[in-house]
Amino acid sequence: MSKYCSVIIIFLCLISFEMRAQLPLQKGNLIIDTLQSKYIQSDVKPIVSNLTDSLKPKYFKPDPMKVVWMGAIIPGYGQILNRRYWKLPIVYGGFMACAYFISWNTGKYQTYKSAYRDILHYNSDAAYKAVVDKDPGKASFYQILPKGYTNFDKFGGVQGYTNILKTKQDSFRRYRDLSVFATIGYYAVTIIEAYVDAQLYDFDISPDLSIKVQPTLINSPYGIPNTFGLQCSLSLK
Repeated sequence: MSKYCSVIIIFLCLISFEMRAQLPLQKGNLIIDTLQSKYIQSDVKPIVSNLTDSLKPKYFKPDPMKVVWMGAIIPGYGQILNRRYWKLPIVYGGFMACAYFISWNTGKYQTYKSAYRDILHYNSDAAYKAVVDKDPGKASFYQILPKGYTNFDKFGGVQGYTNILKTKQDSFRRYRDLSVFATIGYYAVTIIEAYVDAQLYDFDISPDLSIKVQPTLINSPYGIPNTFGLQCSLSLK
């Protein structure tokens, strides 16, 4: 019996020694796990924060000065920076119209200018006049006569036709200059429009307006009997 008791005592001592040996190791593992979780959290937090920030909708606000400078360098680029792409056909359509009018008025001005110079030469040079009278097709002022006209009689003769050519030349030169000024003005308008649009990009232009009409009694301070009328009130919410 004492032999069995000795074995049991030895067995219990061994178990106690093993448990005491494992306890510090478990505590060390717990410390290591805690430190690892801390470092993992410190590494994960910035990643999660960056991911969350990237998923958030970013608020867009154009830079007005950048819009002005880029719109001045490249026509229509201010509207692109404002993300108003639907305005580009209007902008470039306006520039195309201005270019067309400049080209058309310049062409007409050059035509009447050449004809006016030729008819002055015709009036002052007898030799050139004799050549033109033999072959009118060589003179530009003959070429721009309306269809059905072969001479200047219906225009008041040569002098009357000369005055008409001078008037036409001056008119189309003025129209050409006005077309150029209109193009410059339109260019400035596109820049100003882009700048104002950039400044008012986040401005609320859809207010909640309410209007109320109701009957009311109008009191007269001059002894006139009171009268009924309608009262209109406009409120901005």
